[in-house]
Amino acid sequence: MKKIFALLLTFTLIICSLGALTSCGAKFDENKNISVVTREDGSGTKSAFMEIIGLKGKTDVSGVIVATGTAAVLGEVKGNPLAIGYDSLGYITDEVKVLKVDGVEATIENIKNDAYKISRPLNVVYQESRVASEANAAFLTFLQSSDAQKIISDNGYVSTKEGAVAYTVVPGLSGEIAISGSTSLMPLMEKLAAKFEAMQSGVKVTVGGGGSGTGYNDAKNGVSDFGMISESFKSEKAENCTYYEVAKDGIAVIVNKNNPLDNISMEDLKNIYNVDAGDATIKTWADVSK
Repeated sequence: MKKIFALLLTFTLIICSLGALTSCGAKFDENKNISVVTREDGSGTKSAFMEIIGLKGKTDVSGVIVATGTAAVLGEVKGNPLAIGYDSLGYITDEVKVLKVDGVEATIENIKNDAYKISRPLNVVYQESRVASEANAAFLTFLQSSDAQKIISDNGYVSTKEGAVAYTVVPGLSGEIAISGSTSLMPLMEKLAAKFEAMQSGVKVTVGGGGSGTGYNDAKNGVSDFGMISESFKSEKAENCTYYEVAKDGIAVIVNKNNPLDNISMEDLKNIYNVDAGDATIKTWADVSK
C-alpha cells in the first residue's frame, strides 16, 4: 500500500508541475500577456463581434490566435489559462467562464431587452425562386412555426417570432433541402432540420458549415437552398437573395475557468482587440479594470 501511495503521490506531483490541474494550488498570474483568441476572416461571429465593439474592418492584433469554428474557440480558451475569446452563447459549455460585459450577464432575457449589447441575428438567406419548391416553402414555413420556436428557446437562443402557430404537416411531401454556412447557426439548424424531417418523413435536409461567407455565396450561386449567416443581412453580399431571421444570439465573452475575472468593460474589451489602440492597448490581465 505504501508503494502504491508513493507512486500516486509522485504522479500527482508530476501533473501539478505541468500545470494540468488547477486544483493543485497554481495561482493565476495576471501579469502575463493575454492570449487573444479570434475567429477566422469570413466568420459571421467575428464580423458581428468586431462591428459591435467598434472595430469593424480592423485587422487582428499581433500574436492573435485564430480559431476556425466555434468548437475551436472553446477548445483554445478551455486549455489556455491566459486566453480570452468570444463565441455564440448558444454554443457555450460549462468548460469555460462567461464574463459579464459592463456588469450585464449574457442571458436570453438580457438579449431580448437589449441590455446585453453583444448580440446579433441568426439568419437564413435564400433566393425567392428557390422557395417555389414545395419542400423549401414548407421548410421556411416550419422555421416560423411554434414548433421551431420551442426548439430555438430550448437550446438557449432567443426566439423573435411573435404569435407563431403550430406547423401543419403537408401530406406526401418529398424532396431534398441543402443548407450551408454559419457554424454558429449550424448546431441549432441541425436540430430544426431533424424535427422537420421527423414531421415530413419524405424530405431529406442536409446541413453543412463553412461560415457566413459560405452561406452568402452558396445561396447566391444556387449551391444551397438556404445559406446560414450569423450577422445582419447585407444585400450587397447576395444581391439576388432575401432573408429570414431564425433567432437572435448573444456573443459571449469567455475566459478560462482558472481566471478570477467575472466582468469586463466594453472599453477594455475593445482595447484588447484593437490593433490601433496605441497607449490604451491592454496587454496583460493586470491591465484590465477590476
